[in-house]
Amino acid sequence: MILNIYKPSTWTSFDVVKKIKIITKEKKVGHGGTLDPFAEGVLMIGTNIDTKKLSNISRCNKTYIATIKLGIHTDSFDRDGKIIKINEVPIINEAIIKSVLQSFLGSYKHLPPMYSAKKKNGVRLYNYARKNIIVERDPIKTQIEEINFISFDKDKIKFSVKCSSGTYIRSLAVDISKKLKTIGHLVELIRTEVGGFSINDSLSLKKFEESWKFIKT
Repeated sequence: MILNIYKPSTWTSFDVVKKIKIITKEKKVGHGGTLDPFAEGVLMIGTNIDTKKLSNISRCNKTYIATIKLGIHTDSFDRDGKIIKINEVPIINEAIIKSVLQSFLGSYKHLPPMYSAKKKNGVRLYNYARKNIIVERDPIKTQIEEINFISFDKDKIKFSVKCSSGTYIRSLAVDISKKLKTIGHLVELIRTEVGGFSINDSLSLKKFEESWKFIKT
């Protein structure tokens, strides 16, 4: 069974897996592509033999709607992190932002955040970060297929992005801020699509639980 579940903000991807396991009582449940706790949206879930399909799903392109808050940098590159720097936000406008966003189209080379599951010398980066150790990271090369401006309000930029698997949108937010000659971090992230699976078809955990009870009765 492959499920398109809407992960709520503040839940970890593993929290969703555990909840699905409790609802379905299936022995084997997994997800196809982690979403950070602050993020929400499409989380693909597989059960039993269908968990084998998750690796293929996780390699598909993903689409997001993201919001950057300019002028503040955090250690995790998102709103859950500790503020480590505050800067003034320069005078910018929609045209400048659109130009910067479009400059990221194509091949995108970036560093994974220290608060991430990437490994260095066999150790997850977040384990270094929790000990206040910053290590050299190897850059990741991914692909930005589409990136589009949505809105700008004072110090917040909202945009959509379609990218290849492995792209850290938190890093993209930081890099966009740098190109705008300031700093920033991600305050909202919604995954709207994974491969052909859309947010329009996502089931909330509550709706899934209700439908599962109906199926089983």
